[in-house]
Amino acid sequence: MNLKQLADLLELSPTTVSRALNGYPEVSEDTRRRVLAAAEAHHYSPNLRARSLATGRAMAIGHVIPVSTSHEIMNPVFADFIAGASEAYGKAGYDLHLTLIPDADQARIYRELGSRRAVDGVIVHSPGRGDARIAMLRASGLPFVVHGRATGEAAPYSWVDVNNRRAFERAAGHLCDLGHRRIALVNGLETLDFARRRREGFAVALAAHDVAPDPALMSSDEMTETNGYRAARAMLDEADPPTAFLVSSIISGTGVRRAVEERGLVTGRDVSIVIHDDDLSYFRNSDPAGEALFTATRSSVRLAGRLAAEMLLQLIARPESGPLTRLLEAELIVGRTTCAPRNPQKIGSR
Repeated sequence: MNLKQLADLLELSPTTVSRALNGYPEVSEDTRRRVLAAAEAHHYSPNLRARSLATGRAMAIGHVIPVSTSHEIMNPVFADFIAGASEAYGKAGYDLHLTLIPDADQARIYRELGSRRAVDGVIVHSPGRGDARIAMLRASGLPFVVHGRATGEAAPYSWVDVNNRRAFERAAGHLCDLGHRRIALVNGLETLDFARRRREGFAVALAAHDVAPDPALMSSDEMTETNGYRAARAMLDEADPPTAFLVSSIISGTGVRRAVEERGLVTGRDVSIVIHDDDLSYFRNSDPAGEALFTATRSSVRLAGRLAAEMLLQLIARPESGPLTRLLEAELIVGRTTCAPRNPQKIGSR
C-alpha cells in the first residue's frame, strides 16, 4: 500500500496523512491516532527516501561512540539502551546512525553532523562534569537529548537520567540498617557524572548513620567483571576488611562475588553485596522462578532508551517543546546477597 492508497482509505488528503505520520503539530491527535492505526493495520511502510525529500529531514538519529569506550557496544547496558531507543525510532520511521570515532575526533564529528544534517538529532552518552558536547550541540542547533546529566552545566538542556544519588543513598542506608559499618564502594569511572552522584549518595547514607567512610574501601574503574574482582580482592586483604559491598553494576558485582567466594566465604551469609543491575534483558538478576539473586537497586535502561528517543523525536517535530527532562527512580530489591554482619575476623582470614 502506498501513501495515496492509505489516504484514499481514510478519506484524507495525502498531505494530511503524511503530516500525521511525521508528527506535525497541526494535525489533531484524533486524526494522528486514526492514521497510525490504519498504517499499522494495513502494513503501510513509507518510502524513506521520498519521506526525507518531502520533510527535509534525514530520518536518522545519531549515536556517537568514542573508540576508547567501544567495549560499551558489547555491554548489556548499552545494548539495552539502544534496543529501547530503536523501538521508538522504528515506530516513527527513523533509522539509527551509529558512529565510532577516536576520542580526539568527537568535536569534529558533532560539528559535521550538525552542519551536514546527516541526522536529525543525536543522543549524547556518558556525560561528564561540564561536558563540552552540550554547549557544542546547543550552538549547532541540532536537537539532542543526554542520557544522564552533566554537573556544572548551568544552561537548560534535555536529558533522561536515573536518580543515582538517591539509589545509592538507599542502598548504602539498607546496609547500615542491617548493622554494617565496614562498607565498600566499587564504583564506575568517577569522571562520569552518574558515578559521582553514586558516590555522593553513598557518602550521605554513611554520614546519616555515623559511619566513617574509608578511602581504602572505595574504588573507581570501568565496570567490568575483572575490575570488580580485583577491587574486592584488594579490599578483602585489608587488615579491617569490608563486611559489605555496594557495586555499580551487576557485571562488576559478579567479580566481587567471585573474590568473596574465593576466600571460602558465603555471599549473603558472611559478606553482603548490593548491586545496581539496570534490569538488563540479557543479564538477568533473577532465578528461573523470578526471584532476585542479588539485592539490587533496579532501573530499566531499556525504558531510559525509549524515553530518550521519544523526547528527541518530540524535539525534532516540535522544537519549541523543549527542553525536556525525566528523572527515573530506582527500586530497591532485596535478594539473597544481604544479611546482618557476622564475623569480621573470619572475613579477614586467608
